[in-house]
Amino acid sequence: QVQLVESGGGLVQAGGSLRLSCAASGRTFRTYAMGWFRQAPGKEREFVTAINWTGSSTYYADSVKGRFTISRDNAKNTVYLQMNSLKPEDTAVYYCAADRWGAGGAAEYEYDYWGQGTQVTVSS
Repeated sequence: QVQLVESGGGLVQAGGSLRLSCAASGRTFRTYAMGWFRQAPGKEREFVTAINWTGSSTYYADSVKGRFTISRDNAKNTVYLQMNSLKPEDTAVYYCAADRWGAGGAAEYEYDYWGQGTQVTVSS
């Protein structure tokens, strides 16, 4: 069992930056692919980005490409989401997720463990 705890959310003005962290319990974290998803009010949860277990491969949704960066520190059991040039449409609850078996894809069903989420609000 893996527990995921997100932190770093908050209120920021458009054009600003935030860094989200997702701390994982368990020694097997380093073997899992990790992803970030988000859910805006009244919308379905959507894929944001993913990283494989070594950190050598990343994948981004078109809406965040060039603005967001995912990274991981396996020694700290933590995955990060650096968000720059934030826009009001980035406002959402952000969730991290762990994929035990794969390379980390864009589909929710690929992920086995989920955090509780952290709120990001971008004001215009």
